[in-house]
Amino acid sequence: MLISFSGIDGAGKSTQIELLCAHLLNSNFRIKRLAFWDDVAVLKEYRDTASHTLFGSERGIGAPGKPVERRDKNVQSWYMTVARFGLYLLDAISLRVVAARARREPADVIVFDRFAYDELANLSSRNFLVKLYVRFVLAVVPKPDVAYILDADPEHARERKPEYPVDFLQVCRSSYLSLSRTAGLTVIAPGPVEEVADRILREFKKASTGSDFDLLPSEELGRSTS
Repeated sequence: MLISFSGIDGAGKSTQIELLCAHLLNSNFRIKRLAFWDDVAVLKEYRDTASHTLFGSERGIGAPGKPVERRDKNVQSWYMTVARFGLYLLDAISLRVVAARARREPADVIVFDRFAYDELANLSSRNFLVKLYVRFVLAVVPKPDVAYILDADPEHARERKPEYPVDFLQVCRSSYLSLSRTAGLTVIAPGPVEEVADRILREFKKASTGSDFDLLPSEELGRSTS
């Protein structure tokens, strides 16, 4: 199975990936984890350099009490949209290759931390050309067995990971929800960590119906990381 986790920064993707993977490992699954930026994105060094030198983006990861002012995907201009069209298409092709290679490895579940959906959510879905481009990229990338969109309140998300302005996160959240309807993605409503983890596991079980997978009961999820 191939599953992916997407959502605005601070939505809790890393936490939920850790919980699900721990549960799957305790159920004797073989897990292959991939990070979109590290394992898929092309020209990473040049993109990082451009973010810091051209736009003045601060380095590091934002944390409560230690905000970081990021300027990269929140820079919205026509020339950046054109640049993203080219880069995101290259990433989509790379994703197709990486996913195919991962499927040949001895793993039961391939877990992507972010996916092509996280890039497409940066584009304005109100533009007709953007809509056509999004549909084209969706046809190129492999479709996960479960593609999770972790929904989150933008203000709460920024408190957890203070990097981007709240108004940008609000626009991104709307883009994710719109994309979920276009691409048939699984939206997980916000809530306490344990409740969200249980919803994620239920969706995983639905997608794995008819397979040989034998999962621990969902009540074991909270104990699987101890």
